[in-house]
Amino acid sequence: MFKKTTLKNGLRIITVPQKNTQAVTVLVLVGTGSKYETKEINGVSHFLEHMYFKGTRKRPSSLAIAETLDKVGGIYNAFTGEEYTGYFAKVAANYFDLSLDLVSDIFLHSTLPAEEINKERGVIIEEINMRQDHPIEHVQALWMKLLYGDQPAGWDIAGTKESVSAIQREALAQYMNNQYVASNTIISVAGKIKENSVIKRIKKYFARIKTTKPLEKPRVTDSQIQPNLLLETKKTDQTHLCLGVRAFNVFHPQKYAQDLLAVILGGMMSSRLFEEIRSKLGIAYYISASSEANTDTGFLMAQAGLDNKNVEKGILTILKEYKKISQKRIPFTELKKVKDYLKGKTTLLLEASDAQASFYASQELLEKEILTPKEIFTKIDKVSSEDIFKLAKEIFRPEKLNLALIGPFEDKEKFQRLLNSYH
Repeated sequence: MFKKTTLKNGLRIITVPQKNTQAVTVLVLVGTGSKYETKEINGVSHFLEHMYFKGTRKRPSSLAIAETLDKVGGIYNAFTGEEYTGYFAKVAANYFDLSLDLVSDIFLHSTLPAEEINKERGVIIEEINMRQDHPIEHVQALWMKLLYGDQPAGWDIAGTKESVSAIQREALAQYMNNQYVASNTIISVAGKIKENSVIKRIKKYFARIKTTKPLEKPRVTDSQIQPNLLLETKKTDQTHLCLGVRAFNVFHPQKYAQDLLAVILGGMMSSRLFEEIRSKLGIAYYISASSEANTDTGFLMAQAGLDNKNVEKGILTILKEYKKISQKRIPFTELKKVKDYLKGKTTLLLEASDAQASFYASQELLEKEILTPKEIFTKIDKVSSEDIFKLAKEIFRPEKLNLALIGPFEDKEKFQRLLNSYH
């Protein structure tokens, strides 16, 4: 289903041929993101990602870069996370060479034009403003700040307006030279491809990638002894909140149980929280639960938007479901449903070449091990009701609770009392 090739310089290539598609995706994934930053340059990973579309020697303007794939109806973009940064292009298979030429060009030959840096600084600050005005997104940033505080894992990926304003070209170039190197980079190509030809072309295009050793990220300080709360007072018609617990990282043997637990609670329309909070009580339009596992951090949390007068009821209902699942084993029929849901959803997602490229590359980057969907499904199938019960019992403890919320409230104490009532 896939082939991994490691070149002498340390560059890793993953090829994923797909028969039933006319598309191909080229994804370049680098093992660096906001967790690798210092306070002074918080946001530099994201800033650099933006600058990669501003000009190369071959394509000296953002228009020249954009027109390359616009002319053939291609899809192209980039993204920055805590532990990775990615650049991709998805095109009709006959334009593969063009997409590889573009992605390699911006990745290896971006000139970081000084006049564009100042303009893009304003763009990023407006992106920060936009997200702060969008409480569904902003409360997620508050959640990370609540969990990890003043360290890279707790900082906003985009940085702050102050840090972005202070980042100069020298810092962008230095960060690029440190992190964008062969041993820290994966090129994943999925779709209608001929593997040997793809590998040969990548070798040619990426022959001049730097081969120095990248900087490592600092260790995350992750501890908690009592329920924690972060309230941002804001005049809103709805209260937006994240309520959950610290959980396990991507290497933990219970990570599949953790994913299933999140689905049981709020991963689908027949999940427990959706049924209780939306269907029965009618107090939220959106309610969900999710699990995140990185190399050194992990959590499980529910997120909801509630009428301000129903916030306490919503919080107590979420806490009730946490308590219920940690006291009573889930029935076999429900466990089968969530396993089939997770496997079915994954299968559907992986029909697209861009999802395939990301699926294999992200595993290689974060875990240094790649499992096929079939192998992952086998691990999901092995999770028992007892595994989920033990996991819930372990993570849904009073001292592990965290609540981040945005709403028109001044009094933190009433929310603290709600958290303290969980025992």
